[in-house]
Amino acid sequence: MLDVQLFDLHTFLPKPYEEALLPRLKKAHEELQTGTGLGGEFTGWVHLPQAYDREEFARIQAAAKKIQSDSQALVVIGIGGSYLGARGVIDCLCSPNYNLKKKETPNVYFVGNGLSGDALSEVLDLVRDVDFSVNIISKSGTTTEPAVAFRFFRELLEEKYGKEESGKRIYATTDKARGALKSLADAEGWETFAVPDDIGGRYSVLTAVGLLPIAVTGVDVEALMEGAAEMMNVCADGSYDSPAWQYAALRYELYRAGYAIEILGCYDPAFRFMTEWWKQLYGESEGKDGKGLFPASVEFTADLHSMGQYIQEGRRILFETIVRLGASDRQLAVPRDETDGDGLNFLAGASMDHIRDRATEGTLLAHSQGGVPNVIVNVGGKGPRELGRLIYFFEYACGLSGYLLDVNPFDQPGVEAYKKNMFALLGKPGYEDRKAELEAKLTEKH
Repeated sequence: MLDVQLFDLHTFLPKPYEEALLPRLKKAHEELQTGTGLGGEFTGWVHLPQAYDREEFARIQAAAKKIQSDSQALVVIGIGGSYLGARGVIDCLCSPNYNLKKKETPNVYFVGNGLSGDALSEVLDLVRDVDFSVNIISKSGTTTEPAVAFRFFRELLEEKYGKEESGKRIYATTDKARGALKSLADAEGWETFAVPDDIGGRYSVLTAVGLLPIAVTGVDVEALMEGAAEMMNVCADGSYDSPAWQYAALRYELYRAGYAIEILGCYDPAFRFMTEWWKQLYGESEGKDGKGLFPASVEFTADLHSMGQYIQEGRRILFETIVRLGASDRQLAVPRDETDGDGLNFLAGASMDHIRDRATEGTLLAHSQGGVPNVIVNVGGKGPRELGRLIYFFEYACGLSGYLLDVNPFDQPGVEAYKKNMFALLGKPGYEDRKAELEAKLTEKH
């Protein structure tokens, strides 16, 4: 089972903090469990791993099988929480090179998460001559990036299959009752899945938002949910033995001690997009009211050759959280070279896992000695059950962390600022006065 520890604990947090923090953790826990805290109307994810809609879950699995049978590619259109979790799970459990591998399941392409014409054109070209389906994910259906991308892929589907047949290849994950996308899907007869009203986007990976793309790749989504349910039960006990309590407490105390940046790292490149999901989860949940840790990420050992110098000897304002996944699925031993020109024969016969683990331990020692606290999250494996536990662990600890900071961990008011400016500059109706004002400001600054 997953566990959490602070490497060289007493160097960085010499005074006992657990007992003093316990009443606040208990209050935060009770508010999450009962939905009575700030943003409590968006805590549906707390009990989701056991309370999810079994009928919809079966429809997700059936849709995934249909896509596997009639498509060589699935285009997933979404931004932020509508794609990061799914991509993180697929990369972690299937491989960052999933689309390049020989397999019986469709390639999965993620679009609608930016505004690059080149990136969009590339995926259009990749699917133009193959059978493909589209999963459009948007609560409202009006978010600019995915809505624009969907226009292109819907047009291509209709050119390729005709309007009626193309509709059988569009799956809309959206609001269950209202919104532009829901209305369009109902009018066109597309199959729909629900974005729950009580679960925000960054907490939605274990809903249809993440589960449909994940299931298409052949990942055991039942095991993923079972792992999340196991961690849910651990967190529900309401004691400091919960790893989510321990992680939230460590983060809070390090924050109070002056560490402003948390770097999430892992020694497996397959974990890269899980760190991207984690950054949104914690950044949007905590970063408000002038508070919150800044979430960053690294990929070790690669980033030890780029960011390692700063981490070791730069400003002492950061700490690291290192995720240790466990043994690799495939074990490789270093071959012996008779000439030993590189001087590495002392590693001959050693497994890559053994070398990685010694590199991890050496780095932990170096960074902690250099004044960088290290929190270690031991996952214990790389399967869907273990990843389900990890996802729920991070979500629950995030909710606790927000309440410890006295912020609402389930809203994101600051995200709207850029959108208003963008809409005005693009000439959206109703923004005419703002457009003139912004253009004048841009002229001044240039």
